[in-house]
Amino acid sequence: MNITDIRTAVVRVPVEKPTAIATRQLGAREYILVWVDTDNGLTGIGYTYAGTVGGRATVEFVQDAFRALLLGQDPRLIEGHWAAMYQEVLLAGRRGAALRAISAVDTALWDLLGKVAGLPLYRLLGGWADTVPAYASGGYYRPGDPLDNVRDEIQSYKAQGFTDFKIKVGGASLDVDIERIRTARESIGPSGRLALDANNAWRWPYEAIRFARAVEDCDIWWLEEPLSPDDIAGHAEIARTLEMPVATGEIHATRWDFRDLIAQQAADILQPDAGVLGGVTEWMKVAHTAASFNLPVAPHWHANVHAHLVAAAHNSITVEYFALEQDIYNFERLVSPQTRLRIQDGRIPL
Repeated sequence: MNITDIRTAVVRVPVEKPTAIATRQLGAREYILVWVDTDNGLTGIGYTYAGTVGGRATVEFVQDAFRALLLGQDPRLIEGHWAAMYQEVLLAGRRGAALRAISAVDTALWDLLGKVAGLPLYRLLGGWADTVPAYASGGYYRPGDPLDNVRDEIQSYKAQGFTDFKIKVGGASLDVDIERIRTARESIGPSGRLALDANNAWRWPYEAIRFARAVEDCDIWWLEEPLSPDDIAGHAEIARTLEMPVATGEIHATRWDFRDLIAQQAADILQPDAGVLGGVTEWMKVAHTAASFNLPVAPHWHANVHAHLVAAAHNSITVEYFALEQDIYNFERLVSPQTRLRIQDGRIPL
C-alpha cells in the first residue's frame, strides 16, 4: 500500500457569539483538514486548529514540504514518516505552524492505519477503556451579566450529566472574577470539580499566586496556563508555591518541550494537544513519559481525537468537551451529526 495523494483544505468557521478570553477576542476559528489517499482506495483524515490566523501557513507546510516527501511511501511506517517530516522543516520551524502541519498529517496516517486494521484508534493503541470521563469547558467572557452567564452555562451542562467544569479567568477585574468563580462553585455544588483557565493572563508569577490564593477556598481542580507558555521557570515557581495544582502544555510541541516542563517541575497536570505537539505519535510519547513521573494528563481541546488517546493512556484523567451550542469548539459544525461525540452521564462512549 502506497500514498498516492495528500489533499488539504483550510476552513474558517466564524464564532457567531461575541466571545473573549483573557488575552484576545475570538472572531473565528481556522481548521486545517488533511486527506491522505492510497492506492488501495482507503483515505486517512487528519486535522488541526490554526487559531484565528495561520491556516494558510500550516497548509503550505503540508503541500510544500510533506507531500513530495510522502508520495509513494507506505503510510503504515508512521514513526519513520514523523521523523522525516520533522527533519524536513527543522530550519523552517520546529514549533507552531510546522508542528501543527505534522500533527494533521500524522493523525491522518493513524486514521488510515485504523481503517486498514479495522479498529478504532483507542483499540489500535491498546486502550484500557471504552468510555472516558469528560469535563464541560466554558465560562468564556460574553455580553450580559457575568454571574448569570456562568450560572446558566453550568446548569445547562449539568442537565447533560456533567459534574466537572472549567471556566475562563484573568479577563475581568479580580473582584469580578472572584465572584464568577464563587458563583460557579455554588452552581456546581461541593462534590463536582472546577478548573480555572487563565490563557496566559498574567506576566508575573506573583500575580497568578495572588489570584489563586484569593479563591483557594473554592476547591479548585487546577489553574491552567497562568503565564506565557515560554515561561517555564515562572510556572515552576507558581507550582512550588501553591497547593492548587498548576496545569499547562496546550501550546507546547514535541516530547522535548514536555521533557523540560517535567524536568523543571513546572506543572502538576500536563495538557498535551495532539493537534499542536505533533499528532498521535508524539502525544503518546508525552503521555508515557508523564506516566513514568506519575504525572496525570488532561489533553486540551480536540475531544474527537483525545477521547481515543485518553482511553489509550492510563494516566489520562479527563477529556475537554464543548457543547456545540456554545459555539466555541465549532469544528463540530463540520462533522456530520451521526458522527459527533455523544455524552452519557458526563462520559464519552467510544
